[in-house]
Amino acid sequence: MFNKLYLNSLKLAAHKSSRIFLAIISFVESSFFPIPPDVMIIPMVIAKKNDYLKIFLIATLFSTLGGVFGYFIGSYFLDVGMTVVSFYNYEDKVLTLKESLTKGVGLYIWLATLFLAGFTPLPFKVFTITSGMIGFNFFIFFFICLISRGLRFFIVSYLSFKFGDMFAKFMQTQAAKWFAILGILIVAIFGGVYFIIK
Repeated sequence: MFNKLYLNSLKLAAHKSSRIFLAIISFVESSFFPIPPDVMIIPMVIAKKNDYLKIFLIATLFSTLGGVFGYFIGSYFLDVGMTVVSFYNYEDKVLTLKESLTKGVGLYIWLATLFLAGFTPLPFKVFTITSGMIGFNFFIFFFICLISRGLRFFIVSYLSFKFGDMFAKFMQTQAAKWFAILGILIVAIFGGVYFIIK
C-alpha cells in the first residue's frame, strides 16, 4: 500500500497542477496521510529550480494548516484521533505524555518532541493530534509547527535546487538518519541556551 501511495505521489509531482497537489499532500500528511511532502518537493524543485522558494512556502504553509487540522481532530474527534494514533502504535506514548505534562519538565519534553516530529521522519500527524488531545497551548503549537516544518522543507527545497539528483539519491538512503541527528542537535543547542540564560 505504501509503495503505491509513494509512486502516486511521485506522479503528482510531474502533473501540470503539481502545486495544488503539493498543497493537498502537505495538508493531509500533517493529520493522517502517511507519505511526506518531500516525495513531491524534490522532483518538483529539480524540474523547476527557480520555483524552489515557492514550493517550500506552499509545503510549509499547508503542512502547518494540516497540523492545525490534526490538532482539532485530537481536540474534538477523540475516536478518530485515537484511530490514527493506534495505527502508528503510539497509544502508550500518548498516555505517558499526559502523565508527564502534570510535571514541570513535561512541557519542555513536549516542545522538543513536537519540533523533532515536524523536522524528522517521525509520524508528524500523531503529534499534531496528540497536541489537541492533551490541550497543548495552541499558539505555541502553531509556532513550533511553522518553524519545524519550514526549516525542514527549506532544507529539502534548497538542497534539491543546489544538488539536484545527487540530493534525491541522498534522501532515499541517508535522509532519515541525518535529519534525526540535525533535529536533535538543534533541540540540544536551543535547550542549552535556554537553561544558560534562565
